Amino acid sequence: MSISQTIRPHLPYLRRFARTLSGSQEAGDAYVATLLEGLIATPSDFATDLPPRVSLYHLFLRVWNSVRLTDGGEQDDHGSLAVAERRINSISSLPRQAFLLVAVEGFTAAEAARILEVSEKDVESLLDIAGQEIAHQVATNILIIEDELLIAMDLETIVGSLGHTVQDVATTKGEALAAVKRRKPGLILADVKLADGSSGLDAVREIVAKHEIPIIFITAYPEKVLTGERPEPTFLISKPFQRETVMAIISQALFFDTKAHLRTAAA
Repeated sequence: MSISQTIRPHLPYLRRFARTLSGSQEAGDAYVATLLEGLIATPSDFATDLPPRVSLYHLFLRVWNSVRLTDGGEQDDHGSLAVAERRINSISSLPRQAFLLVAVEGFTAAEAARILEVSEKDVESLLDIAGQEIAHQVATNILIIEDELLIAMDLETIVGSLGHTVQDVATTKGEALAAVKRRKPGLILADVKLADGSSGLDAVREIVAKHEIPIIFITAYPEKVLTGERPEPTFLISKPFQRETVMAIISQALFFDTKAHLRTAAA
């Protein structure tokens, strides 16, 4: 089986990881493209003694940690960090990588260690550091757009455990728009399909047309969103989700939003 055939099933999820790590689809895809160009030029870099997905992410993070890609210093519409700013924040970069690999991508600590080229003990330390950074985040108010009661309750519990406040739980597009009109949230967790047949995607499009708010989408069908055929959500959680996954994605979304606001204030 060729390398392209081997990695093809894993590319949508690598693109998701790249978007989450970089804060934008454009930046994430640029790094993935650089990785693929490198594989075409030097296919021997793909380690055949590792599981294909482990080898793919290992090569991607080599690119991420060594190649500087720029977009002229402009931020995209999701408020992503410029590469230079990421380098300033390099102290927390490795813990975030470890946290996302384990909590979002579902790698074991041993697999994450191989990907990051560190020991399993180091991975545990990195996860502890990431957890401490999450705990020290500034609390915000969160709008949950979710029509399944049990899922909404789970999300409320997770949000509360991180020190944030749930300002509203909306089950339809209309309720979501009304909630934002009453009070602008600091973050939105949005399901894609809602109870009355309305779309969480449509609700969010109308919201972000008027407000700059970080969005995390939640869906049972990520493959329908990760098509590469149109702009994709920067932050995406698959159902059923794990508590650690939600924690990690909330951390990332607020991380980039905070940096974007700090940059704007300093301008």
